[in-house]
Amino acid sequence: MAKTFNQMVAEALAAVPVISAADARRTLEADPAALLIDVQDAQDIAATGLIPGAQPISRGSLTYKADNEVPEDWRDPQLADRQRLIITTCTYGPMGALGGKLLQDMGFSNVRILEGGVQAWKDAGFDTEVFQG
Repeated sequence: MAKTFNQMVAEALAAVPVISAADARRTLEADPAALLIDVQDAQDIAATGLIPGAQPISRGSLTYKADNEVPEDWRDPQLADRQRLIITTCTYGPMGALGGKLLQDMGFSNVRILEGGVQAWKDAGFDTEVFQG
């Protein structure tokens, strides 16, 4: 049965815990090993800004960068630990949700989705930085 984008996002949000901007900020400050991934494409990050410390890994490349079975030079070493706390985000949340679900499906056990994405981060009064791409 075919699924729509909204159905896939709803499934992701039902499967992966969400975290508010305030809780994400506290978590990232308290846990230096936590990884925040912005799954937007570079042009979108340039338009929205990047949460300080976030790693830009597009959803398309996340598929292979998180895979331990592809050639080593395709992988992102930040994604070697499947138990590491990872928070995914995008502009408003849906693509971050899909990225979080992808990681969960790939065996990552400690994934969260930033509820409302970068926009919620900004709305909470937190800074973003210019993405240099």
